[in-house]
Amino acid sequence: MQHYSMNLKLKVWRQRNTNDQGHFETYDVENVSSEMSFLEMIDVLNERLIAKGDDPIAFDHDCREGICGMCSMVIDGRPHGPWKGTTTCQLHMRAFKDGDEITVEPFRANAFPVIKDLMVNRSAFDRIIQTGGFVSVNTGNAVDGNAIPVEKDKADAAFAAAACIGCGACVAACKNASAMLFVSAKVSHLALLPQGEPEKKQRVVNMIAQMDKEGFGSCTNTYACEAECPKEISVLNIARLNREFLHSSLSAE
Repeated sequence: MQHYSMNLKLKVWRQRNTNDQGHFETYDVENVSSEMSFLEMIDVLNERLIAKGDDPIAFDHDCREGICGMCSMVIDGRPHGPWKGTTTCQLHMRAFKDGDEITVEPFRANAFPVIKDLMVNRSAFDRIIQTGGFVSVNTGNAVDGNAIPVEKDKADAAFAAAACIGCGACVAACKNASAMLFVSAKVSHLALLPQGEPEKKQRVVNMIAQMDKEGFGSCTNTYACEAECPKEISVLNIARLNREFLHSSLSAE
């Protein structure tokens, strides 16, 4: 693949802290390789800002391999940028053209307050997981993998749901800032497996209650969450979540 150099104009959201009003600042980024990742391009810009004595742009990152879900940016209006099924760290600059103006913002949701610049606080997701996104098991030696049979279709569906990395793109993409795709993926992963059966009913009730407490919006089935999810989690999980919740609610009466 041919490499080429690009000159870009970045319009980046700058916000000192959660209470700051925030604003956009424009930067010219010259001689960017088309084979850089988007985060590497931000790194280059930050090195130049630091060299001039300016405050670098704060952004989240960790694995840079599409695994951790930390690289939460809205790029030209789309969470994680223009490539489908791709995290920001996997997005390469060849997705853009020389001379492009690129707008970069943090994920926007009341439940994800901005910490600084492009960094948001997604601990709301952690609190949802703490209410039920786990199974209780006895300690000791690991159970043999073949000890509990699981149907192939259920194993595949559970594995697909477990691919959710909790990045929050579904929330950022939703006009209501709903977390239903995230919660449904976590509920589906465990609801489909026999290991999740003992706590099945209480899990879904607790996780939805916490989701509502955190201030996430409701789902109106626009499917924007599925379209922008870097792991392409299916909205069919939301249907399963609703069935699990209804069943648990009726069983409690």
